[in-house]
Amino acid sequence: MNQNPTAADAYRRAALENAPPIKIIRLLYQGVLRFLDEAAQVDPEADLQRFQDRLHRAEAVVVELRISLEKEHAPELCLELERLYLFVEDKLREAVRDRTAEPITAARSVLNTLFLAWMEIEVQGAPKAA
Repeated sequence: MNQNPTAADAYRRAALENAPPIKIIRLLYQGVLRFLDEAAQVDPEADLQRFQDRLHRAEAVVVELRISLEKEHAPELCLELERLYLFVEDKLREAVRDRTAEPITAARSVLNTLFLAWMEIEVQGAPKAA
């Protein structure tokens, strides 16, 4: 790992630390969808290590999304989101266990739907042009 961060690294870190929560959520969704797409592109028989790595990375993001739910603000919504995240986590574990990309489709569908909903919230919350 690079022990000497560049100015670009410092800029990216500062931009993320100062980003509004909605942007961080959007970035997390973009990352998990990218990891799932990369895993789906890999033949588990030919490159099991990469297949599992991409799925483990995707699962780590989903776990982060799930544990960061603030249940005191919207308990019912958070319960439903938690159920969806647990479903996705199960599908990712199934893909790793069975060494098949098939369960990725269901996981990606759920996450893409949620991502589009978050994008809609972001668009609706944006200031309107005069």
